[in-house]
Amino acid sequence: MPSRPFKAVSLATVMFAGSLTAGCSSAAGSATLDTSKPVTITVWTGQDIAPEKVLEGLAKQFHTLHPNVTIDIYPGAPTTDALLPKLTAAFTSGDYPDVSYTFGSWATELQQSGRALDLTDKVKDPSVAWDEFPPAARQTATPNGEVIGFPAVVDNLALMYNKKLFAAAGLPDPTDTWTWDQFRAAAKALTNPAKNIYGTAYSVSGTEDTTWHFWPLLWQKGGSILTPDDKKAAFDSPAGVSALTFLQQMAVDDKSVYLSQDDDKYADLFKSGLIGMIMSGPWQLSDNVSAGLDYGVTYLPSFNGTSHQTISGPDLWTVFDHHDADRSYWSYQFTEWLTSAAVDPQFNLATGNLPLRSSEESSPAFATFAKQYPGAETLEKNLQNATTARPTVPGYTGLSQAVATAIAEVLQGKSTPQQALDQAAAQANTALAQGD
Repeated sequence: MPSRPFKAVSLATVMFAGSLTAGCSSAAGSATLDTSKPVTITVWTGQDIAPEKVLEGLAKQFHTLHPNVTIDIYPGAPTTDALLPKLTAAFTSGDYPDVSYTFGSWATELQQSGRALDLTDKVKDPSVAWDEFPPAARQTATPNGEVIGFPAVVDNLALMYNKKLFAAAGLPDPTDTWTWDQFRAAAKALTNPAKNIYGTAYSVSGTEDTTWHFWPLLWQKGGSILTPDDKKAAFDSPAGVSALTFLQQMAVDDKSVYLSQDDDKYADLFKSGLIGMIMSGPWQLSDNVSAGLDYGVTYLPSFNGTSHQTISGPDLWTVFDHHDADRSYWSYQFTEWLTSAAVDPQFNLATGNLPLRSSEESSPAFATFAKQYPGAETLEKNLQNATTARPTVPGYTGLSQAVATAIAEVLQGKSTPQQALDQAAAQANTALAQGD
């Protein structure tokens, strides 16, 4: 279960020349819909070999249901990250796909490109059951108020804990109603320097992994990442300073936080039994099970005793417009079908992801999945606590890097929360202005 990185590359600055491996002609097609006419739809997946094969099988299923529709499945690029440069080049040449897997962070730029198909009215149809997708996923798919695709993969951060370490320390297990004060007290009690055991961990790598673990604490404190117009940084507010001060107290004063210099070490130490609690998501479950770890999963703690707000990094199936009524119709039909409650488990559960829709919680497929990976049910329910989407605006990459650096400096005792966040805000405002 791989983590879901949150990437952002500016469409305005990324230019690739040359032809693309798998594309479609963008020549204007029929303006009159004919659902019986033969049509070919190209889908870029950005997937590794195993999930790619799953999608190829599903494309054949759709073709069986609709023999006049051929779904050509291609990776589109060597990695998911490389899809955006490929799409950028394809927008220029006209050879862009009908549907592509995209990171949620690209949503605003894809909508602003003018190439995305506007699905806003279509998803209002009750049969689509749009409300079954998690709130943050729906927000991500709706940049500037325009729906450009369907959620493809959803995740979230929850609290994972080592039951054996809690029992050895004589501590009760965490619950879904825990507060951050309880979390801090437990982390301090679990820490045992003589045995190299830490109560919890935090990445100080300076990447998005550092940043996105901070956002739920900011939101729970009542803060925002950006100003309402999305033009300026707002995380250097009293809420942001308070949230970062809490982490600083645990890391610097309590010394209960293992400060991981990369984004993998702390997860490895957790599954090895040397860290009591971590904030992690569904990608961690298979590692826990493979390691034979006796673990539990709860919602993130709360500052006020009621809000257990978390964060999600949803990816999308973005649908593109070729000004061809037949291609637009079948691109939409295929994407809606692929993300339906009946079909989605065949992709997401088969590849180790959470189901997309709330209605899938009661499905036999998810029951089997949850039995294999304890904690999956909590993570699925936790999607409803992911009520705010991360920004998808140009410039988020620079903002994230500035915030990650600030957090790392504070947790390592090199700066104060106010000073670090003020400096990060100035850098973030420059990134937002430049779209970098």
